[in-house]
Amino acid sequence: MLTTGVLEAIAEPNRRQILDAVRVRERSVSELVDQLEMSQPGVSRHLRVLRDAGLVAVRADAQRRLYRIRSEPLRDLDEWLEPYRAEWSDRLDALGRHLERSRPEQLSEETS
Repeated sequence: MLTTGVLEAIAEPNRRQILDAVRVRERSVSELVDQLEMSQPGVSRHLRVLRDAGLVAVRADAQRRLYRIRSEPLRDLDEWLEPYRAEWSDRLDALGRHLERSRPEQLSEETS
């Protein structure tokens, strides 16, 4: 089920960058700090928000904490967005048909 926490979490650009990074593979906080050029406390705060929203999972590896993406909340978001994508697709298809119908008229006007 899509929650407002997921939407709020992904609304922030730094959190989306973190999600992009952990989508590829598990990352430690220090790797994320280096990759994103952010402070460790800043990365940790963003990771907490992402974890609370269910978007990342963490596991201990000796002294390190490794973060990975959790796809379930994103699937819920994708399902929620589907009707909107369908609506836009229908509108874009209608626009395409309109432009195709208008094209012969434009060509004949331009050659006159």
